[in-house]
Amino acid sequence: MGQAAPKTFFTAADYLAWEPAQLERHEYIDGEVFAMAGAEDRHVTVSMNIAFALRQHLGGSPCRTYMSDMRLHVAAANSYFYPDVLVTCSALDLASPMVKTEPRLIVEVLSPGTAAYDRGLKFSHYRRIASLEEYVLIDLDTRSTDCYRKGADGLWVLHPFARGEAVTLASVALELSAAQLFAEVPET
Repeated sequence: MGQAAPKTFFTAADYLAWEPAQLERHEYIDGEVFAMAGAEDRHVTVSMNIAFALRQHLGGSPCRTYMSDMRLHVAAANSYFYPDVLVTCSALDLASPMVKTEPRLIVEVLSPGTAAYDRGLKFSHYRRIASLEEYVLIDLDTRSTDCYRKGADGLWVLHPFARGEAVTLASVALELSAAQLFAEVPET
């Protein structure tokens, strides 16, 4: 997670008015605003790989894929985020050009400075979105993927995919090979 902005408290309305004029993106979490740090090449490439695969797969359907510049509102947490990738199939979201509220799938590519936050607090906020079916965390260093799926009972179950394994995204009926996911990303 980035550094807090100079102002210590924002209302959601303050944030929505202030943020578009900023040079960098900021996430809003219940009154606090945090600057988003830039991402490294591997992070951007993997985000693009999965977004491209999702867009190709979902073409012609009511679902849309968005990358890191699309704002996500989590009303239950009074927060706004910029997920690396999100998919929504909601007519309400398709009619909203600036903010999405009903994602089916959210993908975060882990960075050393945000991995614990993405796995913990951010996931606790995302779990409050009723429409969310899957939350995917991609680890660049281990080339592994953790996919959390919400079961019929409302409980989230971890489906881990190890290095080299294809990743199954049940919420959108897509299987991605490791070669697709990590295309053009050098081994470390």
